[in-house]
Amino acid sequence: MQIKLLAIGKTDNPQLQMLIDDYQKRLGFYIKFEFEIIPDLKKVKNLSEELQKQKEGELILAKLSNTDILILLDENGKQYDSVAFSEYLQKHMNSGIKQLVFVIGGPYGFSQDVYHKANGKISLSKMTFSHQMIRLFMIEQLYRAFTILRNEPYHHR
Repeated sequence: MQIKLLAIGKTDNPQLQMLIDDYQKRLGFYIKFEFEIIPDLKKVKNLSEELQKQKEGELILAKLSNTDILILLDENGKQYDSVAFSEYLQKHMNSGIKQLVFVIGGPYGFSQDVYHKANGKISLSKMTFSHQMIRLFMIEQLYRAFTILRNEPYHHR
């Protein structure tokens, strides 16, 4: 199985990007992982929130293949603790899917088309975090999940 993380817009904080790069490198020891940035839309001042979500949704859906399992990072998604999330990943790996895709949406969330295509939603917290911070948190949680599955000490440091 391969895991892909899609996110709208680049990270403009170099310290945050350095941490993302570090965890992305660590994660690569466990699984084939790709972090792909979908460029921000241009000229959004003239777009309604709904139209912006629709245009971002088209860009997200264009990045998917028919066999991908799509999981949205969404405030209304199911919450897991780290051990349960590792079990969630193991279940997907055992199912024989080719690629699991997690998506961090834009500032207004996802279009209805993206929700319809999704196979599930997860929430990292009831709190609201910046879209840039969520990238780091998600990649770190993926890394943590694999250390849990391998019974490595990272989880309890």
